[in-house]
Amino acid sequence: MGGASGDMVLGSLVDCGLPIDILRSVVSALGIEGVELSAAPGTRGAVSGTHVRVLVERDDERRHSIADFVEMVQRSGLPGPVVASATGIFNRLGRAEAEVHGVEPEEVHLHELGSLDTVVDVTCAVAGLSELGVEAVYSSAIPTGSGVVRTAHGATPVPAPATLALLTSAGAPIAPPPGGVQDAGEMVTPTGAALLTGLATFEQPEMTVDVSGYGLGTRDPAAYPNALGLWIGSETTGRSSLVLLETNIDDESPQVLAYAIERLLALGAKDAWLAQAQMKKGRMGQVLSALVTPALEGRAADLIMRETTTLGVRSSRVRRHEAGREQVIVQTRFGPVPVKVKKLVGVAIDASPEYEVARRIALEKRVPLREVLAAARQAARRSIEPGGPSG
Repeated sequence: MGGASGDMVLGSLVDCGLPIDILRSVVSALGIEGVELSAAPGTRGAVSGTHVRVLVERDDERRHSIADFVEMVQRSGLPGPVVASATGIFNRLGRAEAEVHGVEPEEVHLHELGSLDTVVDVTCAVAGLSELGVEAVYSSAIPTGSGVVRTAHGATPVPAPATLALLTSAGAPIAPPPGGVQDAGEMVTPTGAALLTGLATFEQPEMTVDVSGYGLGTRDPAAYPNALGLWIGSETTGRSSLVLLETNIDDESPQVLAYAIERLLALGAKDAWLAQAQMKKGRMGQVLSALVTPALEGRAADLIMRETTTLGVRSSRVRRHEAGREQVIVQTRFGPVPVKVKKLVGVAIDASPEYEVARRIALEKRVPLREVLAAARQAARRSIEPGGPSG
């Protein structure tokens, strides 16, 4: 990523094949007059792509508020998911500006972000992704840029306070300017940060790429290509990239370690566990491990250090091969029981009853738990056999 702004996101969409007229129809739906969208091919360094410009006439009468933007989108008649996503991004922008200025979100007075190109950038980006059939967005670490930028508040450090607030609130990973550039300038604008933090998961999935494109920024620095890359394709099923967190502990109570595991699972860890290990000086201790997505790595490591006595957490990237899964309801003589069906290459090969439901039924019916589990497994086997019920 060589930067991100609203215009660059639109440029990447058009470079991937989105007709510019689709974006123009979004502007019309917003009921905004005097806005012209243009798209032109160009280069930034050795990168070829598309530069989209949003030209707004006579937008200097007043600065618009977040509430104005939300109202425009909600009365536009655009599809519900587009309206909901754009509204969420505007509210994210409002909260960031409120945090920076120490006021309530409804008291925020927008300056650069109050122009109509902000509502056009955000709404067109969300609608464009929907039009291209994009169901999930992933992003690399965000380059911070360096130096200062001139704003209505005067000289402002890069990244701008609103940009930094957005990245902080999302726990987004950041990266230094490319090549150690000392004065890279503003590489990510608040609008670009709002779009990325509002839409993306910060990890790289395994995928096959069908089409790629680049949205070009207005600046053309010699030190790096000011371009935002967009790859569109399909995620590779069956494998995922995860982070394994581990720490050795020999001075913590079992109750605290059990609580830490509960917290990790509640945070969203794929799994968390303890294993006994012999520590230095012959002491017995525990290895606390957690398997998390890259997006959760920082928060999970912080949780482990806050909730236990450990002074450090090891992390390593791992690959996990995953079976497909589907939950179905099977009918047994004890009543309906949800069952998790395991699939390989789309074929069901095994099924496991949901323990908590089976336990509740066993207590209510006053029958052995193993009988409820056996009945559910038998019903599940019938449902996944060729020619059996589909669930």
